[in-house]
Amino acid sequence: MYQPSEEFSFDPEYPEGLTKVGIPCLTRAQVHAIRVYDFFSGCGGTSAGLQNAGMVPIVALDMDGEALETFRLNFPDAHAIKSDIRTVLTRDLEPYFERQRTVPILFSACAPCQPFSKQNRQKKEADARISLLTELTRFLERFRPELLFVENVPGLQEFSEDEDGPLHDLVTVLDRLGYWHTARVILAQDYGVPQNRRRLVLVASAFGPIDLPEQTHGPGRAPYRTVWDAIGHLPHLEAGESDTSVPNHYACKLSPLNLERIRAVGEGGGRLAWDERLQLDCHRTVKGYSDVYGRMSWGKPSPALTTRCISLSNGRFGHPEQDRAISIREAACIQTFPKDFIFVGTVNGMARQIGNAVPPDLATSIGKALIEHVDKYWSNTDG
Repeated sequence: MYQPSEEFSFDPEYPEGLTKVGIPCLTRAQVHAIRVYDFFSGCGGTSAGLQNAGMVPIVALDMDGEALETFRLNFPDAHAIKSDIRTVLTRDLEPYFERQRTVPILFSACAPCQPFSKQNRQKKEADARISLLTELTRFLERFRPELLFVENVPGLQEFSEDEDGPLHDLVTVLDRLGYWHTARVILAQDYGVPQNRRRLVLVASAFGPIDLPEQTHGPGRAPYRTVWDAIGHLPHLEAGESDTSVPNHYACKLSPLNLERIRAVGEGGGRLAWDERLQLDCHRTVKGYSDVYGRMSWGKPSPALTTRCISLSNGRFGHPEQDRAISIREAACIQTFPKDFIFVGTVNGMARQIGNAVPPDLATSIGKALIEHVDKYWSNTDG
């Protein structure tokens, strides 16, 4: 396990003679061992992807105890800290940094996105979670990471158009500290995730101008990955069953009526295929909510997974042909978690962990681009 320093004397005013970001001549091995500090880590989707790119997870900070248990299981060499970021002082994290920095560090942050989601209909001004991303700026100012990766729903950008929003606060601090940065809304399916998931991604660097990587999938590139690509290999399940040969391959039970409902729906279909007897009273007078009780399509990316992605009644989360909602493992596969990534906690807790996570394959694409970015800097200053 990475051992934190017993003492800490970090000085953001780097000694004379070092590079602009305070790191002496980097070796290629150091460039490819960027240390990751994962704020709002959840179960570790970002860390899994960045680790796959070649980075080293050091610290995870989150207040979700179940998610952190999953993180600890899958990242035994990292430090998982259960705490609300609003109660954490910058000095509390000092022991987890090198006394004299020799390797670049990256801060990642995927603050809870529900306050900025279109599905959240409560008054946003009353949601205390809105300030969480702004809390990150304290740690940026104190520790000056060389790299930053932020991921959230596109609504964060829309909510932050005024001068009081968390994205505006973050960008203001980045500008003041001299970071180069860029942000835009991307499609996760453009980066190999078999899911129609729109996300706002921001990257920042102390090294030089930076951009997001080019998409890897889509027209003229590799074909989009589909639901079949993600879960077509998994064993058959009935509703309420599990298959112990595959970790977390469990599908929730369905009532007799809901079994009738899913059996009345074909691949890619939804509740509009039901006869009158199967309709819900709450849907009789509205035209929306056509995705609920729906099935995914084998040949397309899935809809965006939510924290209730294993519930038939909460979206188009039905298996394309088996009469049930997708299993925990199937949801994890659609989010591109590795097959040996194990989830722990309650069934609903595991679904929440998966739905909240950054898809690891998306984080890998970002991570590889950031390593190339630092490698370019290294090659320009070496020798």
